[in-house]
Order: sequence, then C-alpha cells, then structure tokens
Amino acid sequence: MTTSRIHLVRHGEVDNPDGVLYGRLPGFGLTARGRQMGERISDYFADDRFHVRGLVRSPLLRTAQTIAPLAQSTGLEPVVDERVIEAGNRFEGQKVNRSSVFAPANLPLVWNPLRPSWGEPYISQVRRMQAAMFTLRNRVEAVAKAEGLNAVDGVIVSHQLPIWMSRMAAEGKPLAHDPRNRECSLGSVTTLSFEGAKLVGVDYTDVNADLQPTKAVAGA
Repeated sequence: MTTSRIHLVRHGEVDNPDGVLYGRLPGFGLTARGRQMGERISDYFADDRFHVRGLVRSPLLRTAQTIAPLAQSTGLEPVVDERVIEAGNRFEGQKVNRSSVFAPANLPLVWNPLRPSWGEPYISQVRRMQAAMFTLRNRVEAVAKAEGLNAVDGVIVSHQLPIWMSRMAAEGKPLAHDPRNRECSLGSVTTLSFEGAKLVGVDYTDVNADLQPTKAVAGA
C-alpha cells in the first residue's frame, strides 16, 4: 500500500504596506523575506525523505512566487487550482480592526461568526480543499505506482484559513475558532498522511519560524 503525503504550504510574507486585508485581490506579491521563505520551502523538500511528484497552487500571485523555487528544483510544473484559493471575505480591501469590524455599516456582516457571516462558509472551504487534495493524491499515487515508490508526496501552496480548516476537519475538531489560535505561520507546512484512502496522520512544521514578521499580516 502506497503512503501518500499531501503538504499544505502557506505562502510567504506579502508586500502589503497599507495593511489591508488583501484576500483574493490581484497583485499582492511577496516581500524579499517572503521570497526567502519560498527558497527555504524548496530546501525543506529537497530532503531524501520526500519524493515530490506533484505541485499545486492557488491562482494568486503570492502562491506562484512561493512555489517557484520548488518548481525549479523539482522540474515540476505547478497546477493552478481554483479550489485552493483564499477564502472569500467581504472585508477584502479594508483595514480590519475592531473599530472597522463593528462600524454600523458592517454589523450585518458579523452577526454569525460560526459560519462566518462575513465570508465563505468554513465547510465550503473544507470541501473544496478536500476535493483538491483527493485529485492531487490520486495523481501522485499513480506516479508512485509507475516508479515503484512506497511513499510519495504532493505539495499545495495555499492560504492560512483554507489550510487551517483542512487541518481542523482532518483532526475532527470544530471549524469555528478564534483566528488568533491558528497554527499556520507564513511559509509553514501542514502535512496530511494517507495509507491508501485512510488518513493516518496530521503534522505541522514551521519551516520559516525564524523569519516570521513581528506584526500580524493582513490577509492570508
């Protein structure tokens, strides 16, 4: 039975001097430190314990720039998959703080944090991410069979909230949560391991722990 590992990588640090919640807005690329995070991710997967045979990224610029070093080192062309895009958020383009969130005009958006009412439902994010992971897992397992590998890896570069929702669902935990408690740093790796179709492990590695910015980064 083939062991397959799907690695959910959060993109690197984004150049966002105005501090807006950039969400799905186009044109938000990486800082120099963000590009360094991408290089570090490529180095991480160069270890002999990995057999990376498939790359996937969201359609957004920051994921393209994050995965580029890994694509170059593996010789694999990343597949752009809409299903791993950032979560939809109606605060997109705004500077998000307590006063803006609870401004009278925005109160209809925050009435139900369990869904959440300001954006894409958590369960919707889980379902699309699971579908994307299933597609990638089937693809890399086919390669593993052809190459005679016992273990194979696929990498998806995505965004904090969809990755966190995927992890919570995999661990059987509630999707509603306090965003301050997410364990999904910039340039980090959340790994779901499968034996056949059975999920057998969830792991987290903060590959870029020493490069984390001191201030919270808007968007994800």
